[in-house]
Amino acid sequence: DTHVLAVSELPGLLDSCTEQRSLLELVQKGLNEYLEMKRLYFPRFFFLSNDEMLEILSETKDPTRVQPHLGKCFDGIGKLQFEGDKNTITAMLSGEGEVVSFGEGKVQPTAMVEQWLLEVETQMFASIARVCDEGAQAYKVKPRHEWVTEWQAQVVLTVTVMMWTLDVDEALRASGNSGLRAYGKKCADDLDAVVTLVRGDLPKLTRKVLAPLIVMDVHARDVIIKMGEDGVSSPTDFDWLAQLRYYPSESGIKVRMVSTELDYGYEYMGMQGRLVVTPLTDRCYRTLMGALQLDLGGAPEGPAGTGKTETTKDLGKAMAIQCVVMNCSDGLDYIAMAKFFKGLAASGSWACFDEFNRIDLEVLSVVAQQILTIQRAKSAKLTEFQFEGSTLPLKMMCNCFITMNPGYAGRSELPDNLKVLFRTVAMMVPDYAMIGEVMLLSSGYLEARPLSRKIVQTYKLCSEQLSAQDHYDYGMRQVKSVLVMSGSVKRGNPDLSEDVCLIRAMQEANVPRFLAQDLPLFEGIIGDLYPSLVIPPVDYGQLQSAAQDACVRAGLQVVDRFVTKVIELFQTFNVRFGVMTVGPTGGGKTSCMKMLQSAMSELHSQGTDDPRFQPVNTYVFNPKCITMGELYGEFNALTQEWTDGIASTMIRTAVGLTTENDEYQWVVFDGPVDALWIENMNTVLDDNMTLCLANGERIKLAPTMHMVFEVNDLSVAAPATT
Repeated sequence: DTHVLAVSELPGLLDSCTEQRSLLELVQKGLNEYLEMKRLYFPRFFFLSNDEMLEILSETKDPTRVQPHLGKCFDGIGKLQFEGDKNTITAMLSGEGEVVSFGEGKVQPTAMVEQWLLEVETQMFASIARVCDEGAQAYKVKPRHEWVTEWQAQVVLTVTVMMWTLDVDEALRASGNSGLRAYGKKCADDLDAVVTLVRGDLPKLTRKVLAPLIVMDVHARDVIIKMGEDGVSSPTDFDWLAQLRYYPSESGIKVRMVSTELDYGYEYMGMQGRLVVTPLTDRCYRTLMGALQLDLGGAPEGPAGTGKTETTKDLGKAMAIQCVVMNCSDGLDYIAMAKFFKGLAASGSWACFDEFNRIDLEVLSVVAQQILTIQRAKSAKLTEFQFEGSTLPLKMMCNCFITMNPGYAGRSELPDNLKVLFRTVAMMVPDYAMIGEVMLLSSGYLEARPLSRKIVQTYKLCSEQLSAQDHYDYGMRQVKSVLVMSGSVKRGNPDLSEDVCLIRAMQEANVPRFLAQDLPLFEGIIGDLYPSLVIPPVDYGQLQSAAQDACVRAGLQVVDRFVTKVIELFQTFNVRFGVMTVGPTGGGKTSCMKMLQSAMSELHSQGTDDPRFQPVNTYVFNPKCITMGELYGEFNALTQEWTDGIASTMIRTAVGLTTENDEYQWVVFDGPVDALWIENMNTVLDDNMTLCLANGERIKLAPTMHMVFEVNDLSVAAPATT
């Protein structure tokens, strides 16, 4: 276009462009300084990207518009309760709907968002401390099985452990080992009373309180029995000191383990579940608590599915401290990491950097200095310190944890100056049978122990007898999905025998992934472990006829095996958040998904009362035809300007729609999976369900969303993905 040449000859054009560029840089600098000022006032803003910050700060007139962003600043708060003309905040609500009142300390929202959010944080700490005190007083006068149904989940879990600690101390002081054995019987009775409650008809919120309570009660009972057998007779015996114990004090609850004593954080955790405490979990806790006493970080490392990130998060829940999980990628630079560290130090949170050794080696060297600066400030007991050009307040409970998978593609070896700042923990394969038993027990199963052993035996035999395929997985994530599924089958069919509930869950979770030649072998294994057991077929009549109608509408032939695959895909969506359809080109992967989408939308339009049938929106793209920067977003190397990626934009759009209605949002990655681009999805596909971007943005996904991958095979996928 020759007009460009004409325009380029205009007098003063170069000077004008140069001046505008310098003005733009000035505006950018001013904006960064403004955001930095807001972040220093309310440090949790450091965990948000600039775009998210501007979105929040623009909502100054209507405080209720800040609600969708609360989850990014607070782990447990889903929304706030406004009263009057939206000018008084009286309570906080978890994502599940649990209410914690602010009591007398109401918050008046002002035009400065960061100011009233800081007040909300202060009230959160005060309210949790208050309800824990009130709960502890009520515990002494009410029967335990009634008390557990009347208080918030966090109060129930904290106070029960605190009372257990005091009771064990008292029993050991009063009558040594015999007193401990007698108290063991009381622990078993308490557990039986709660399990009996779970088997009954309970409100949804109460059930969510009791499931983690059973997990903690089983651990408490097992610890007492083990200590009784080992001859523990004094409160100063190491076996007792090595347990995680809560003690009340004038300044609040103290958490002790071995020689470490730390303050309870009073962060509101909502109704989050708790991990089953295995001997591996205990060892990891002890090492991490020792690291906290020495002002060092913790570094669990080991293969995928051994609970590295989850154990760190669970310790954060036990200590009531916010734990921010960040999935590291090679796109992170020292500036992004510095922003994160500022947030940690100033807010007193923990950070867990997942796949830490994916960060480039040059960046890791700078990160080592940044962490060292914080650790030295903590050792010197400073209240303020200089960090990357800012004067930051320092909260002593802040800390940094890293998890690593050794020996995968695209991993760096940690530099020595970074290694010395962390205590490493070797995480090995967890005790599946114990985890299975406790999770089944918390779902109301009577025969939890024999059934959990049969699950482990089933997977052991499958791994030995079935063919070796890349997409077969018998690890912890697969076992957990079966356990979660068996709980929902049990609640949906209370009249079915427990064996049948479990087998049905195992079939729904496993049959869709097995090849035709392996199915008879799997059925044979089930038949051997559960002889003479007849499993009634599940009635998918509605969905089956809807899938057949969808095939006819699309001009496809109605083949029974294809309709079965549509139903199997539906079953898999009920069990897993991330779903992979594996098969050759032309195998019917896309058609299967489209038929299920059409059938579910049609059933919803017919007014079916099953809430699982909702309209489906899909977002389809090929992740391998674009660069990593175009997929997840990247910073411009010269201007440091952030450009959003296709995947992050689509996922953010889908998350936004989930708040408006119950429709399903499926993000479909239609292309080959390799170990590089899929690694950024690790925290999306595990229990965190969070997409972490290089600009610090963390997009929390909703349960009505699904990640779907259409692949030819999984030969080069990392173990964490499968």
